[in-house]
Amino acid sequence: MPGDGGSGDRIELRGLRCVGTHGVLMEEQERAQPFEVDLDLDLDLRPAGVSDSLSDTVDYGAVADVVAATVSGPRSYALLEALAWHVADAVLDVDHRIRVVTVCLRKLRPPLAVDIDTVGVRVGRTR
Repeated sequence: MPGDGGSGDRIELRGLRCVGTHGVLMEEQERAQPFEVDLDLDLDLRPAGVSDSLSDTVDYGAVADVVAATVSGPRSYALLEALAWHVADAVLDVDHRIRVVTVCLRKLRPPLAVDIDTVGVRVGRTR
């Protein structure tokens, strides 16, 4: 039941924008392009709800920093699936209290010959 420390507790991060060099095409690997990330972190928020203390929850600033470093870092991935999987792993490494992470990763300027806003993937990882 939401709010009782059960499976409904969640920290949400929306619209984290980063640039990176990921993609199958050579131009994508040589020229940085924008990506957008949404995250859902499932964890027990009861301790923080009771104490009102940052030490009793996940520091979402630290999570955002790790995601940005993964997307913008020196390693390049051909597939969005691989990048999203590595983002999820990096987020789980931030704090042991994160039970489940869902990563929605979008390429904001996909190099396609059709009129499309974004392409993306969603991956979920459970500890």
